[in-house]
Amino acid sequence: MKPAEFDYFAPTTVEEAVSLLAEHGDHAKIIAGGQSLIPLLNFRLACPRILIDINRIESLSYITESGEGLCIGALTRHRTIEHSPLVQAKCPVLSYAARFIGHLAIRNRGTFGGSLAHADPAAEFPLVVAALGGRTLVRGASGERVLDPEEFFVSYLTTALEPSELLIQAWVPTLAERTGWGFREQALLEGTFALVAVCALITLDHQGVCSDARIALGGAVPAPVRAIKAEECLQGERPTEKLLSEAARHVALVAEPVSDVHASSEYRRAMAEVYARRALKDAYARACRAR
Repeated sequence: MKPAEFDYFAPTTVEEAVSLLAEHGDHAKIIAGGQSLIPLLNFRLACPRILIDINRIESLSYITESGEGLCIGALTRHRTIEHSPLVQAKCPVLSYAARFIGHLAIRNRGTFGGSLAHADPAAEFPLVVAALGGRTLVRGASGERVLDPEEFFVSYLTTALEPSELLIQAWVPTLAERTGWGFREQALLEGTFALVAVCALITLDHQGVCSDARIALGGAVPAPVRAIKAEECLQGERPTEKLLSEAARHVALVAEPVSDVHASSEYRRAMAEVYARRALKDAYARACRAR
Protein backbone atom coordinates (compact mmCIF):
# COMPACT_ATOMS: atom_id res chain seq x y z
CA MET A 1 0.00 0.00 0.00
CA LYS A 2 1.06 3.55 -0.68
CA PRO A 3 -0.27 6.79 0.80
CA ALA A 4 -2.41 9.18 -1.17
CA GLU A 5 -0.72 12.20 -2.72
CA PHE A 6 0.14 15.04 -0.32
CA ASP A 7 2.22 18.22 -0.16
CA TYR A 8 5.15 18.17 2.25
CA PHE A 9 6.54 20.90 4.50
CA ALA A 10 9.50 20.70 6.89
CA PRO A 11 9.44 23.76 9.18
CA THR A 12 12.44 24.52 11.39
CA THR A 13 10.63 26.58 14.04
CA VAL A 14 7.49 26.18 16.13
CA GLU A 15 6.17 29.46 14.75
CA GLU A 16 6.47 28.19 11.18
CA ALA A 17 4.72 24.92 12.05
CA VAL A 18 1.86 26.73 13.82
CA SER A 19 1.50 29.07 10.84
CA LEU A 20 1.20 26.10 8.48
CA LEU A 21 -1.42 24.50 10.72
CA ALA A 22 -3.38 27.76 10.84
CA GLU A 23 -3.28 27.98 7.05
CA HIS A 24 -4.26 24.39 6.25
CA GLY A 25 -6.33 23.34 9.30
CA ASP A 26 -8.15 20.02 8.91
CA HIS A 27 -6.25 19.22 5.72
CA ALA A 28 -2.88 19.00 7.51
CA LYS A 29 -1.26 16.36 9.70
CA ILE A 30 1.83 16.61 11.89
CA ILE A 31 4.45 13.90 11.47
CA ALA A 32 7.34 13.33 13.89
CA GLY A 33 8.34 9.73 14.63
CA GLY A 34 5.70 8.47 12.20
CA GLN A 35 5.19 5.19 14.09
CA SER A 36 1.40 5.66 14.16
CA LEU A 37 0.78 7.97 11.20
CA ILE A 38 2.77 6.14 8.51
CA PRO A 39 0.72 2.90 8.76
CA LEU A 40 -2.48 4.98 8.64
CA LEU A 41 -1.20 6.75 5.52
CA ASN A 42 -0.16 3.51 3.85
CA PHE A 43 -3.58 1.94 4.44
CA ARG A 44 -5.22 5.25 3.46
CA LEU A 45 -7.05 5.41 6.75
CA ALA A 46 -5.67 8.94 6.87
CA CYS A 47 -5.41 11.02 3.71
CA PRO A 48 -4.15 14.50 4.58
CA ARG A 49 -3.45 16.92 1.77
CA ILE A 50 -0.59 18.44 3.75
CA LEU A 51 2.08 16.70 5.80
CA ILE A 52 4.05 18.89 8.24
CA ASP A 53 7.29 17.23 9.34
CA ILE A 54 8.48 18.74 12.64
CA ASN A 55 11.67 16.67 12.97
CA ARG A 56 13.82 19.69 12.15
CA ILE A 57 12.44 21.74 15.06
CA GLU A 58 15.30 20.99 17.44
CA SER A 59 13.80 23.18 20.18
CA LEU A 60 11.07 20.56 20.76
CA SER A 61 13.48 17.86 21.96
CA TYR A 62 14.46 18.23 25.63
CA ILE A 63 14.04 17.01 29.19
CA THR A 64 14.49 19.71 31.83
CA GLU A 65 13.61 20.27 35.46
CA SER A 66 10.89 22.84 36.06
CA GLY A 67 9.64 23.61 39.54
CA GLU A 68 8.74 20.32 41.18
CA GLY A 69 8.58 18.44 37.94
CA LEU A 70 10.03 17.68 34.51
CA CYS A 71 9.25 19.37 31.20
CA ILE A 72 9.53 16.99 28.27
CA GLY A 73 9.50 18.34 24.73
CA ALA A 74 7.09 16.86 22.23
CA LEU A 75 9.90 15.66 19.93
CA THR A 76 11.75 13.74 22.66
CA ARG A 77 12.19 10.11 21.59
CA HIS A 78 10.85 7.21 23.65
CA ARG A 79 14.35 5.77 23.92
CA THR A 80 15.67 9.04 25.36
CA ILE A 81 13.04 8.99 28.12
CA GLU A 82 13.70 5.31 28.81
CA HIS A 83 17.40 5.93 29.47
CA SER A 84 17.41 9.50 30.79
CA PRO A 85 19.22 9.65 34.18
CA LEU A 86 17.07 12.66 35.08
CA VAL A 87 13.81 10.81 34.40
CA GLN A 88 15.06 7.72 36.19
CA ALA A 89 15.94 9.80 39.25
CA LYS A 90 12.90 12.10 39.39
CA CYS A 91 10.08 10.12 37.77
CA PRO A 92 11.19 6.49 37.38
CA VAL A 93 7.73 5.17 36.53
CA LEU A 94 7.83 7.13 33.26
CA SER A 95 11.21 5.67 32.35
CA TYR A 96 10.04 2.18 33.29
CA ALA A 97 6.83 2.43 31.25
CA ALA A 98 8.82 3.39 28.15
CA ARG A 99 10.35 -0.08 27.90
CA PHE A 100 6.89 -1.54 27.18
CA ILE A 101 6.40 0.59 24.06
CA GLY A 102 6.63 -1.57 20.95
CA HIS A 103 10.15 -2.69 20.05
CA LEU A 104 13.54 -0.99 20.02
CA ALA A 105 13.16 0.37 16.50
CA ILE A 106 9.84 1.96 17.45
CA ARG A 107 11.27 3.49 20.64
CA ASN A 108 14.20 4.92 18.68
CA ARG A 109 11.86 6.85 16.37
CA GLY A 110 8.61 7.33 18.30
CA THR A 111 8.14 10.63 20.14
CA PHE A 112 6.65 11.55 23.50
CA GLY A 113 4.38 14.17 21.94
CA GLY A 114 3.30 11.79 19.21
CA SER A 115 2.20 9.20 21.76
CA LEU A 116 0.16 11.79 23.69
CA ALA A 117 -1.38 13.35 20.57
CA HIS A 118 -2.28 9.98 19.02
CA ALA A 119 -4.07 9.07 22.27
CA ASP A 120 -4.25 5.34 21.80
CA PRO A 121 -6.13 4.07 24.88
CA ALA A 122 -3.56 1.26 25.26
CA ALA A 123 -0.53 3.56 25.05
CA GLU A 124 1.84 3.76 28.01
CA PHE A 125 2.77 7.45 28.14
CA PRO A 126 -0.81 8.83 28.19
CA LEU A 127 -1.58 6.44 31.07
CA VAL A 128 1.40 7.54 33.15
CA VAL A 129 0.76 11.23 32.48
CA ALA A 130 -2.86 10.73 33.60
CA ALA A 131 -1.78 8.94 36.78
CA LEU A 132 0.81 11.58 37.63
CA GLY A 133 -1.55 14.47 36.95
CA GLY A 134 0.73 15.97 34.31
CA ARG A 135 -0.13 18.92 32.11
CA THR A 136 0.18 19.43 28.36
CA LEU A 137 1.11 22.70 26.67
CA VAL A 138 -0.36 23.33 23.21
CA ARG A 139 0.17 26.32 20.95
CA GLY A 140 -1.95 27.70 18.15
CA ALA A 141 -2.20 30.91 16.17
CA SER A 142 -4.33 32.45 18.93
CA GLY A 143 -1.92 31.57 21.76
CA GLU A 144 -1.14 28.80 24.23
CA ARG A 145 -3.30 26.50 26.37
CA VAL A 146 -2.36 24.32 29.31
CA LEU A 147 -4.54 21.21 29.67
CA ASP A 148 -4.93 18.64 32.43
CA PRO A 149 -5.17 14.97 31.36
CA GLU A 150 -8.94 14.96 31.94
CA GLU A 151 -9.21 17.81 29.43
CA PHE A 152 -6.59 16.66 26.93
CA PHE A 153 -7.55 12.99 26.49
CA VAL A 154 -11.12 12.82 25.16
CA SER A 155 -11.74 9.31 23.78
CA TYR A 156 -10.35 6.71 21.39
CA LEU A 157 -7.58 8.38 19.36
CA THR A 158 -9.11 11.76 20.21
CA THR A 159 -7.66 14.70 22.12
CA ALA A 160 -8.67 18.30 22.75
CA LEU A 161 -6.07 19.50 20.23
CA GLU A 162 -7.60 21.82 17.65
CA PRO A 163 -6.57 21.27 14.00
CA SER A 164 -4.55 24.50 14.17
CA GLU A 165 -2.71 23.60 17.40
CA LEU A 166 0.65 21.95 18.01
CA LEU A 167 1.56 19.99 21.14
CA ILE A 168 4.70 21.63 22.53
CA GLN A 169 5.50 19.76 25.73
CA ALA A 170 4.16 17.96 28.77
CA TRP A 171 5.02 18.66 32.39
CA VAL A 172 4.99 15.79 34.87
CA PRO A 173 5.58 16.11 38.63
CA THR A 174 8.54 14.44 40.26
CA LEU A 175 7.61 11.75 42.75
CA ALA A 176 7.19 12.96 46.32
CA GLU A 177 9.22 11.52 49.18
CA ARG A 178 8.08 8.12 50.44
CA THR A 179 6.20 7.50 47.20
CA GLY A 180 6.17 4.09 45.58
CA TRP A 181 5.02 3.31 42.07
CA GLY A 182 3.75 0.34 40.13
CA PHE A 183 3.20 -0.14 36.41
CA ARG A 184 1.70 -3.34 35.03
CA GLU A 185 0.27 -4.20 31.66
CA GLN A 186 -0.94 -7.32 29.91
CA ALA A 187 -0.18 -7.87 26.25
CA LEU A 188 -0.61 -11.00 24.15
CA LEU A 189 2.97 -10.73 22.88
CA GLU A 190 5.93 -8.57 23.84
CA GLY A 191 5.73 -5.25 22.02
CA THR A 192 2.03 -5.50 21.16
CA PHE A 193 -0.71 -3.24 22.48
CA ALA A 194 -1.85 -3.73 26.05
CA LEU A 195 -5.19 -5.39 26.67
CA VAL A 196 -5.16 -3.64 30.03
CA ALA A 197 -2.61 -1.47 31.85
CA VAL A 198 -2.48 0.13 35.29
CA CYS A 199 -0.25 2.80 36.80
CA ALA A 200 -0.37 3.24 40.59
CA LEU A 201 1.32 5.63 43.03
CA ILE A 202 1.17 5.37 46.83
CA THR A 203 2.68 7.90 49.26
CA LEU A 204 3.14 6.92 52.92
CA ASP A 205 3.64 9.19 55.92
CA HIS A 206 6.20 8.42 58.63
CA GLN A 207 3.69 6.12 60.38
CA GLY A 208 3.07 4.05 57.27
CA VAL A 209 -0.37 5.55 56.57
CA CYS A 210 -1.29 6.34 52.97
CA SER A 211 -1.29 10.13 52.61
CA ASP A 212 -1.89 10.10 48.85
CA ALA A 213 -2.77 7.59 46.14
CA ARG A 214 -3.12 7.95 42.39
CA ILE A 215 -4.30 5.11 40.17
CA ALA A 216 -5.01 5.21 36.44
CA LEU A 217 -6.35 2.56 34.08
CA GLY A 218 -5.60 2.17 30.38
CA GLY A 219 -6.43 -0.32 27.64
CA ALA A 220 -9.89 -1.22 28.91
CA VAL A 221 -11.19 2.35 28.62
CA PRO A 222 -11.66 4.83 25.73
CA ALA A 223 -9.00 7.10 27.29
CA PRO A 224 -6.77 6.80 30.37
CA VAL A 225 -8.85 7.43 33.47
CA ARG A 226 -8.19 7.91 37.17
CA ALA A 227 -9.89 5.47 39.54
CA ILE A 228 -10.94 8.06 42.13
CA LYS A 229 -12.90 5.72 44.42
CA ALA A 230 -9.98 3.32 44.51
CA GLU A 231 -7.73 6.18 45.55
CA GLU A 232 -10.15 7.34 48.23
CA CYS A 233 -10.37 3.92 49.87
CA LEU A 234 -6.59 3.97 50.43
CA GLN A 235 -6.10 7.54 51.62
CA GLY A 236 -5.81 7.88 55.39
CA GLU A 237 -5.46 4.13 55.83
CA ARG A 238 -2.56 1.78 56.50
CA PRO A 239 -2.47 -0.39 53.34
CA THR A 240 -3.06 -4.09 53.87
CA GLU A 241 -3.41 -6.86 51.32
CA LYS A 242 -7.17 -6.78 51.86
CA LEU A 243 -7.34 -3.02 51.37
CA LEU A 244 -5.20 -3.15 48.23
CA SER A 245 -7.50 -5.85 46.83
CA GLU A 246 -10.52 -3.69 47.59
CA ALA A 247 -8.92 -0.76 45.77
CA ALA A 248 -8.22 -3.05 42.79
CA ARG A 249 -11.92 -3.96 42.62
CA HIS A 250 -12.77 -0.27 42.40
CA VAL A 251 -10.31 0.09 39.53
CA ALA A 252 -12.12 -2.64 37.58
CA LEU A 253 -15.40 -0.77 38.05
CA VAL A 254 -14.18 2.20 35.99
CA ALA A 255 -13.31 -0.07 33.05
CA GLU A 256 -15.36 0.26 29.86
CA PRO A 257 -14.03 -2.76 27.98
CA VAL A 258 -15.15 -3.93 24.57
CA SER A 259 -14.87 -7.37 23.02
CA ASP A 260 -12.67 -7.92 19.96
CA VAL A 261 -10.57 -10.65 18.36
CA HIS A 262 -7.98 -10.36 21.14
CA ALA A 263 -10.15 -10.63 24.26
CA SER A 264 -13.71 -10.38 25.52
CA SER A 265 -14.96 -7.45 27.55
CA GLU A 266 -15.44 -9.74 30.55
CA TYR A 267 -11.82 -10.90 30.36
CA ARG A 268 -10.51 -7.34 30.13
CA ARG A 269 -12.54 -6.25 33.15
CA ALA A 270 -11.27 -9.23 35.16
CA MET A 271 -7.69 -8.47 34.16
CA ALA A 272 -8.14 -4.82 35.12
CA GLU A 273 -8.63 -5.97 38.71
CA VAL A 274 -5.76 -8.46 38.58
CA TYR A 275 -3.24 -5.99 37.15
CA ALA A 276 -4.45 -3.18 39.39
CA ARG A 277 -3.79 -5.38 42.41
CA ARG A 278 -0.30 -6.20 41.16
CA ALA A 279 0.51 -2.54 40.41
CA LEU A 280 -0.76 -1.48 43.83
CA LYS A 281 1.32 -4.12 45.58
CA ASP A 282 4.39 -2.96 43.67
CA ALA A 283 3.68 0.66 44.60
CA TYR A 284 3.18 -0.17 48.28
CA ALA A 285 6.36 -2.25 48.44
CA ARG A 286 8.42 0.56 46.90
CA ALA A 287 6.80 3.11 49.24
CA CYS A 288 7.76 0.98 52.25
CA ARG A 289 11.37 0.78 51.07
CA ALA A 290 11.44 4.58 50.57
CA ARG A 291 10.33 5.36 54.15
